[in-house]
Amino acid sequence: MLADAVRGLLAKRWSPEQVAHELRVLFVDQPSRWLCKESIYQAIYDPAVELTRPARRRRRRRRLLGLQRRGRLTAMRMIDERPAEVEDRLQAGHWEGDLIMGAANRSAIGTLVERNTRFLILLPFTEGVASTEGVRHAITAALAELPAELRRTLTWDQGKELALHPQITAATGTDVFFCDAHSPWQRGSNENMNGLLRDYFPKGTDLSVHTAEDVVQVAAEVNDRPRKTLGWQRPAELFAAATAAA
Repeated sequence: MLADAVRGLLAKRWSPEQVAHELRVLFVDQPSRWLCKESIYQAIYDPAVELTRPARRRRRRRRLLGLQRRGRLTAMRMIDERPAEVEDRLQAGHWEGDLIMGAANRSAIGTLVERNTRFLILLPFTEGVASTEGVRHAITAALAELPAELRRTLTWDQGKELALHPQITAATGTDVFFCDAHSPWQRGSNENMNGLLRDYFPKGTDLSVHTAEDVVQVAAEVNDRPRKTLGWQRPAELFAAATAAA
């Protein structure tokens, strides 16, 4: 049973992102059993929610794909074109990015996570919706403050908010790559960070109420936490060392 499979993986302390990916592996020929991470998160926080895929899902998905075709990004370089050194995480300067969305997708905060140090940069959009121009400006401004050696690549999903990615590359020298469609695990560090950030920026809330100073403070707190995956070192310390060496 689908619900039993999900609960079993969650009991092993799998993240909703990992569970969603595993369902696609377990039921590769049964798309009706696939769940998105949002549905799993919702079921965790509201036991009344059933872990089933809505019958109307197929119709909604078809409309969404139509919108994606009309707004398809141009000149995309896909993730399989990234340099090999991005994968091994030994070299600093390779970033994963995304937007976390507020209520009704009317507000957002941008997230950039450096793959080697797990250092976090947050991008506030205090005026509400993150437009393509706003996202371009925010990413460009954040990366421009870093040494060239620490802005090598950026990996994003295929969201239309990054339509101006050629301008980001032209301004910063950062090569932009895109994940395959519906493959959030290809930005695993960023997806994990976005989950952690929901403690500060709960789903269903207006994210534009957080000032730029609030957002900077949250990033500082997260970067000061020792991380097991880093041998209990702090991202802030590791990134400072990488900056000094650049």
